[in-house]
Amino acid sequence: MAQSDDADGGRTQSVTSALLSGSTYRGLAEQKLTPAEERFERARRTVGFFLAPAVTIVFLLLPTGLDPAQHKLAAVLLGVVVLWVCEPVPIPVGGLIGVAAIVILGVLPADDVLAPFGSSTVFVFIGAFILAQAMLRHGLARRFAFRILSIRGVGKSTWRVIVALGAVTAVISAFISNTATVAMLLPTAVGLLSVIAELIKRQTPEDKPFDPLRLRVGIALMLVLAYGASVGGLLTPIGSPPNLIGRELIEEATGQRISFLEWTVLALPACALMFVLLAAVLILLNRPEIKRLTGVEEYVAKEREQLGKLSRAEWNTMIAFLVTVTLWVTPGIVALVAGSDSSAYETISNRLDEGIVAVLGAALLFVLPVNWPQRKFTLTWTEAVRIDWGTVLLFGTGIIFGSLLSDTELAQTVGTALASTFGLTSTVTLTVFAVLVAIVVSETTSNTAAAAVVVPIVIPIAAAAGIDPFIPALAATFAASFGFMLPVSTPQNAIVYGSGAVPITKMIRSGVVFDVAGAILIMLLIPLMVGVLGMGG
Repeated sequence: MAQSDDADGGRTQSVTSALLSGSTYRGLAEQKLTPAEERFERARRTVGFFLAPAVTIVFLLLPTGLDPAQHKLAAVLLGVVVLWVCEPVPIPVGGLIGVAAIVILGVLPADDVLAPFGSSTVFVFIGAFILAQAMLRHGLARRFAFRILSIRGVGKSTWRVIVALGAVTAVISAFISNTATVAMLLPTAVGLLSVIAELIKRQTPEDKPFDPLRLRVGIALMLVLAYGASVGGLLTPIGSPPNLIGRELIEEATGQRISFLEWTVLALPACALMFVLLAAVLILLNRPEIKRLTGVEEYVAKEREQLGKLSRAEWNTMIAFLVTVTLWVTPGIVALVAGSDSSAYETISNRLDEGIVAVLGAALLFVLPVNWPQRKFTLTWTEAVRIDWGTVLLFGTGIIFGSLLSDTELAQTVGTALASTFGLTSTVTLTVFAVLVAIVVSETTSNTAAAAVVVPIVIPIAAAAGIDPFIPALAATFAASFGFMLPVSTPQNAIVYGSGAVPITKMIRSGVVFDVAGAILIMLLIPLMVGVLGMGG
């Protein structure tokens, strides 16, 4: 039977409130699951409690022939991967347990192990998160979203709404957390879906069942929100944690630095084509029940009217954001004008380090006032510390494991063995291998963990085969941001799945198609763009 409008509204509101108040790394007791899902999650996490230490201990006892430091690191890393996949503890805590185990087992001294936490890239993450916090808190990102959706003609058809929502998501997620972007735009998606659902309901005979949370257009709207964030996150180095990890590891291995602007130019064609593909796949697989719309433009106009004029806090946030992006892009512009080997570029890039720029931009939020007589500023420290520190910790531990794999030469040992086993003797075969492994790993664990595990393996394989690691490692970095099949693949997948508007079978179907198509695009476009831009060895 059809649900009442009040029931629909109440259910939608409760779902939205629950999702927006949740955190990235929730325990089992913090989630609302079906009995079957709860049984699976409990079993998965329980298995992890016993499997992680068991795998570590068993591997430590095996006669592998590895160097003692490599042997211990491999044992700990295997246990951490189990913790990341099974989540008996929050994913960041799993990484910290692994770091502690490495020191306790005597792989390296604590100061050496923890040194990567002082990496400039970690501060890029912290600064970007604080800027994102201000954008979300003061409504600047939401205002930008409604501005795009209010473009003339967007609200006249379902496919235009789907494409517009995906485009807004992709652009915003290039600069702030993918998870935060989806959480911020979810109310917009739900509001648009409610308007479209009402139009469909009017055209549905009373004797036919109607469920607003089981509409094909709802599936397309929610999935373009989740997948659009993953695609947009590839556009800039700060768009997604795997980008930062991969870029850092590539720079360490090849000595070639990829500037903010270089990354964006390199990624733009791939992101643009992937987004076109995304929209086409989702609309074709989930054909909207109606094509023409009335009412969506009115909804957007009403929301924009309620936002009113830009507040002083929004202006300040925009200033801080623009200053940060300008300083991030400046070294790339100097490189284009004067050359990447010029003294001007070297001076500018050293002084405008991206980590320093990020914390400088974040610091502006604490000095730009919204009410000077009361000494009230754009952001308070209480608000700033609500950023996702779990992801910062996970990012730091990911860098640690990547560095240790290199320092102990375990990655080189594994890489040599894999190169021999699979006959990876060319850039093409290694790139295909890197992309496929990264996608498979990202489906079962966090994208950050996928980059931290796969990229350090790909680099020594390339070295062992006498191949320039730049292209395969970069392709693996991009592929690590994939993971479209399952709710557990990414936090944004989990958010939209939790809305109830996306059946698991539909997510898997759409995700498989986009995984395969996206992998082919990466394999073709990354080598092409690297060649065009003259990057790599």
